[in-house]
Amino acid sequence: MAEVLILGASGGIGAALCAAHAARGDVVTGLSRSGDGFDVTDPASVDAALAGLGPFDRVIVATGALEIAGAAPEKTIRAVTAQAMADQFAVNAIGPALVLAHAHQLLKPDGIFAVLSARVGSIGDNRIGGWISYRSAKAAVNQIVHTAAIELARTHKGAAVVALHPGTVATPFTEKYLGRHPSVSPDAAAGNLLAVMDGLTADHTGRFFDWAGKEVPW
Repeated sequence: MAEVLILGASGGIGAALCAAHAARGDVVTGLSRSGDGFDVTDPASVDAALAGLGPFDRVIVATGALEIAGAAPEKTIRAVTAQAMADQFAVNAIGPALVLAHAHQLLKPDGIFAVLSARVGSIGDNRIGGWISYRSAKAAVNQIVHTAAIELARTHKGAAVVALHPGTVATPFTEKYLGRHPSVSPDAAAGNLLAVMDGLTADHTGRFFDWAGKEVPW
């Protein structure tokens, strides 16, 4: 039985991760904006929510957004706006960084800290362009995870701090953008992610993996 903290617990993937962990007997603490007022973009909210929590065997940051305030992913660099890009960074990069600032307290010495990222954040795997703000924010969170993993390894030598790509998941988050892309249900995505996390060791820290456990290029 593991003690698990899931942030973004009311979202499609977050809720499924809560259910999957609970189903196997884990003790789950879930926080979300809608359920607890947990706002990953607000430093005061993050500090207040995480104060006194931990340590956990597993911490999962499942917060994130693809479309914010009606701003759809850009099809071209000419469509970039400062506000849309700032909003993407606030939710998808700065928010996880604010949580990772508490990682020393939140995580057991041999625990797993996973941040949900996206394959489109891979610079090496980008061959079609577009989605500049979202891609850039996810590339930034990958760097944040990698850097935090280096620091945390000094005190948590048995821990794994990783970025995870859950695949294309059919949720309200993605429904307008699925098109012909194959997708999986949140429950299936959660099962895949659990299998990947179950196989992680300290040797995997600071790396980026997809839903099948395959490493994704930075």
